[in-house]
Amino acid sequence: MTITHELVIDAPVEQVWALTVDVESWPTMTSTMTSVERLDDGPLRVGSTARIKQPGQPARVWTVTALEPNEVFAWETKAFGMRMVGGHRLESVANGCRNVLSVEMSGALSGVVQALLGRQFRKTIVTENEGFRRVAQATAAP
Repeated sequence: MTITHELVIDAPVEQVWALTVDVESWPTMTSTMTSVERLDDGPLRVGSTARIKQPGQPARVWTVTALEPNEVFAWETKAFGMRMVGGHRLESVANGCRNVLSVEMSGALSGVVQALLGRQFRKTIVTENEGFRRVAQATAAP
């Protein structure tokens, strides 16, 4: 099961990318994150890890699995007896940046989780994408 949400942000792709890879700042952009703590130093890269705490859930460690500057960022964790992959895909468009967020769930319990929590996952992704848009547009150069 994959849930996606996309929107166009009136800011350059480079600016949205900078927000995307600054994962420790995400709690200031969205209420869906209580804390994000990098577990390694240096720039975000494939293999980097972070501990994420979200409201009502235990903290989980996410590992970066894909990173193409200004284009793709993905990481994964295990939760609820399944594998979850969070994805960010950015694309330059005429009036800014198309930001596509996704969460892919696989494993034995993914169907059950979709039935029970699919609506909440969709709401979470929309909230996060709106946070990226709000912050990027507020700081975009005139």
